Amino acid sequence: MPKTPDTLFNWKIRGWAPRSLSLGFTAGAAAILAGCSGAPSPAPERTAPQTVPSAPSPSSPSSQAPLSVPVAPRVSTAANPRDYRRDAAQHLYDRNGERIYKGKLQPNLYAIGTLQVDLDREGRITRLHWMRAPSHAPEVVQEIERTVREAAPFPLPTRMGKVTYTDTWLWDKSGRFQLDTLTEGQL
Repeated sequence: MPKTPDTLFNWKIRGWAPRSLSLGFTAGAAAILAGCSGAPSPAPERTAPQTVPSAPSPSSPSSQAPLSVPVAPRVSTAANPRDYRRDAAQHLYDRNGERIYKGKLQPNLYAIGTLQVDLDREGRITRLHWMRAPSHAPEVVQEIERTVREAAPFPLPTRMGKVTYTDTWLWDKSGRFQLDTLTEGQL
């Protein structure tokens, strides 16, 4: 049977196609009208550009304290000060990742200092005591003390209540450091 316009469009007569097509056309038309209807959206308000203060460089002192987001202190399960020292060292590394010397340290370090830190049960510093301060580098002493104070609160010494821990700071001339507890060694 030759295909004529009547046989090509015979499906329209059967009744199923017009409903499908009419539903499709209706849905499409509704979508177009929904996109076109309504009031035009208002133009966005123009505001003055926001300036973000730049972070001070590590080599220059700053009169402003850096902004910090309060973080709930971690809990240490250490049973003695020697075990707690590892938790405290990791805490300092986490807070100062960009300042940690990567790899083995050079044989001649700029400064080495041993600091004793007293913490209360909330991980707050109650006292800093230098057992061996690098007296030839008073700027390093100040920087280490500032770094320790900014890292507070330390992990909570829950099993000990309070703790006094000691660590040795290995300071490179670049201003980066390692702690003896987590050192990668020297060349």
